[in-house]
Amino acid sequence: MSILLVEDDEVDIMNVKRAFKKNNISNQIIVAHNGIEALEILRAPASSVPKPKIALLDLNMPKMGGIEFLKEIRQDPNLHALSVFVMTTSNEDADKIEAFNLNVAGYILKPLSMDRFIAAVSALNNYWTLCEYPE
Repeated sequence: MSILLVEDDEVDIMNVKRAFKKNNISNQIIVAHNGIEALEILRAPASSVPKPKIALLDLNMPKMGGIEFLKEIRQDPNLHALSVFVMTTSNEDADKIEAFNLNVAGYILKPLSMDRFIAAVSALNNYWTLCEYPE
């Protein structure tokens, strides 16, 4: 199962990839640098890119931010079931409330230390490994 990482910060992208490697997570990571790129990937013909069932989403991005992206996929009958985990630096209650109102599977603050980040990715892996997804 591929994972869509929607993140504009190259350091955070490298950290996610490093955390996957440290946790021996072999899922393919497909990177989009903003919500518009993510929508293009998700709406591409099935033969061109494996369809991710899970997205890791930053909120603060250029062109189309995370909340706008969530609103768009929740209105799309072909994408509304995508499991989305927000991974962001935003600790604002308004962002948390809006994200959960848009049915995110979880809201995770990006930890400052790599050890905490690796632990957070491990917890995510445990969660989505236990979940059953339709084909």
